[in-house]
Amino acid sequence: MKRINWTFVVLVLIGFVIGRFIGTYFGESWLNYGQTFGFSEPLEIDLGFLVFVIGFQIRITIASVLGVILSLLVYKFVK
Repeated sequence: MKRINWTFVVLVLIGFVIGRFIGTYFGESWLNYGQTFGFSEPLEIDLGFLVFVIGFQIRITIASVLGVILSLLVYKFVK
């Protein structure tokens, strides 16, 4: 069983955040071109005494891909 390399996972997530920040900073440019995956409406499960609301959506843009590539380069030097 392989162990999860948490440094890699954290750096990739930071790359997505940095990419989203870059996309937001440049506004409506080609960096924000992308696709959204997930639920368009949240799923609600009502059990009478307990209500679950589940929603998941991920938006992959060119800026987020560039952020992940940047984080992978950082990981290469950290490792």
